[in-house]
Amino acid sequence: MATPHPNLAAEAQTLCALAEIPENGAKGFTISAGRDALDLFVVRKGYDVYGYVNTCPHTGTSLDWVPDQFLDETGSLLQCATHGALFRIEDGFCVAGPCTGASLTQVKVRVTDGMVELLGRVETHLN
Repeated sequence: MATPHPNLAAEAQTLCALAEIPENGAKGFTISAGRDALDLFVVRKGYDVYGYVNTCPHTGTSLDWVPDQFLDETGSLLQCATHGALFRIEDGFCVAGPCTGASLTQVKVRVTDGMVELLGRVETHLN
């Protein structure tokens, strides 16, 4: 079950300029709040951005072995580097691999005046 991460700001938090994320690319971030840290990533498709917690629902590992490498060879799906699971960019739904039918944890992001912002509280899956 998803629950709000208790120590992350409820207000918008600037992550980076949209131009820092390649067209049809992705960028990872570590969000800190006191002693807590959470790894996230944002995927860009044109002016649209999609944000996720950087944790595979199958193994709990990060999706990227190489920083900012979240997409498959075609650039059309997100891919877990640990076991190759594939996820839709638009909603994080797993379409292939050992976690088929599961989803990445989404975070709310938007673009305002050319800046990518994280909105609200980040939700994480608690084990």
